Formats: sequence, C-alpha cells, structure tokens
Amino acid sequence: MSPIGDNDRRLEKYRRMQRIRQFETKAESMHAAGEIPGALHTYAGMEASGVGACMALRDDDYMVGTHRSHGHPIAKGSTLRPLMAELLGKVTGVCKGKGGSMHLSDFSMGSLGETSIVGSGGPVAAGAALGAKLQGLDRVALCFFGDGASSEGAIHEGMNLAAVWKLPAIFVCENNRFGMSTPTSAAVAGEHVADRAHGYGIPGVIVDGQDVDAVEEVVREAVDRARAGKGPTLIETKTYRYRDHAVNMGRDLTPRGPEHDDWVARDPIDLYRARLLADGVDSEDLDAIDSAIADEVADCLTFARDSAYPAFEEAFDHVFVDRLPIPADVAAHV
Repeated sequence: MSPIGDNDRRLEKYRRMQRIRQFETKAESMHAAGEIPGALHTYAGMEASGVGACMALRDDDYMVGTHRSHGHPIAKGSTLRPLMAELLGKVTGVCKGKGGSMHLSDFSMGSLGETSIVGSGGPVAAGAALGAKLQGLDRVALCFFGDGASSEGAIHEGMNLAAVWKLPAIFVCENNRFGMSTPTSAAVAGEHVADRAHGYGIPGVIVDGQDVDAVEEVVREAVDRARAGKGPTLIETKTYRYRDHAVNMGRDLTPRGPEHDDWVARDPIDLYRARLLADGVDSEDLDAIDSAIADEVADCLTFARDSAYPAFEEAFDHVFVDRLPIPADVAAHV
C-alpha cells in the first residue's frame, strides 16, 4: 500500500463522496423495511456537487441545505452517528430526534439546517452572510437549492438582497434535471439557471456537477470573491439524481429517458476513482477507504438503534411555543 502524502485532500473528497453514497444506500434499505418513518429523499448520483462545493469552505463557514438533506452535512464534514440517529428519531440525533430526514442541522460544522420548504434556504443564507458581515467575521454562507426551487420567490429575494448589500454568499443550484417528477425543461424558462445571475449583476457560472474537482474550483473562486467583499455568485452544477424524488413510494414517478444510462455511466465516484488511479493513487488505498466507510455506516446504524427515543415530556423542549394566555371561554373547554 502506497503512502498517500500530498493526496490527503484528494482522498478526503473521495472519502466524503463514498460516505454519502454508502449512507444513502443503507438509509434506503432501512426505509424500505419500515425502520425510517416518513419520506426519504436521497442524494445518490449528486455527490460530486455537494462535496466539491463544501471542500471549498472552511469548517466555520455557513451552509444551508435542502430537503434532499443527508448529503449536504456529510459533504460539509459532519459525522454519521448523529445523522443516522436523527433519521430514526432518536434523542442522540442532531435535532434530538425531532427533525427527521428533511431537517438535519449540525451547527458544529456550520450546517444551519435543511427544511422541507422548497427554496427556503435563500433568505437563511443571506441572513447568515449579513450576520457575518455585520460582525466583521471572515465567513461566507453557501446555499444549496435545486432546479425545482430556482423559480421560488424566496431564492430570488435572497440573491437580490445579497447582491444589493454585497453579502459574502454563494448560491449553488444543483440542477438534477427534475423538480419532483417535472423535467427542468418544462418548468424553467431558459436553458441555464445560472443565466439568471445577470438580473442581479452577479457572476453566473455553469459547471459539470459530476466532476468534484471542477465544482471545488468554481466554488473556491466564488468563496474568494465573497471574502474579498465583492458579493455573491450564482453557480449551477449540472448533475443527476439516480432515485425518484422520494424513494420507496411504490413506483418511480420520474420520467426517465435514454439519457439515464448516460448519466449513470458518468457516476461521480467512479469518475473520480478513475482519475485518482490514473494519477498514481494505489487502488488498495481506495479500497481501504471503501471498507472503512462501510464500517462507519455499520457503526452509526448500531449507535442509532441502541439510542433511546426522546421522552414524552421533552416534546416541547427546543421548540418555540407561543405562550399567549388562553381566553377564558376557550380554556373552559380544554
């Protein structure tokens, strides 16, 4: 087995992509068996987009994900145990078991959270960027959103404010070709989401979302620009999700065409593995990473299963509750 030396950073990208893929594979099988409640939106096929973008960030930079939320915190560097525990609704989860699959947050890694509200991350990222600027912090905020969210008003409000105030924000549209089951071409005017950047006077960049190095490069340029006080950038990663909008829903509602096989043939992990091997990385090093990630996933599952569910009396802990007085006539019937 060869020493990895200068390849440490490159292997970390491979490691994070594998971590996402294996986590998602395990989560999908658990959901099919009824062990994970609710809907499950997986990130398989899009790993290079999330990992490339997050590798351009520092740990203390902010990141806002989407409802397809497992891949983003893992790409940012979050550990698997609290994430899997959250999927199972356990008290050891990142949100104490109250968030579930679509609401993962890990403030220790700058992951401000995901929600099921499509496009809601735009104002959150703009707010985090504004906060960093007002406090004189050398931080940026990156917002992921999909092609389905690219026409949501909240996304454009966030980009507009970020552009007007030159906030240190990066908006990354992960164009995976479908908003639920609607092809992007049927819902988005124009060929490229990135072209909308012109309306805000900010750079718009298109990048191959299956190439983790290319994604990191363009996001790093946007990060440097944001840190220098030059404002936001809109980046569109052209990528593809392998699974339906939500898995195990009985049948695949996504209208796959002949291009499906072409995208699968450009699997981001396979492409990067081939690149590393061509650059002299030993296959045994990569196999060792694959095996180590399998152990991580097995460990996080054991941890999650062994963890307790939140106690009933904790239902309103860490939750905002409006405590306005109840009118007497209402209270009499409560």
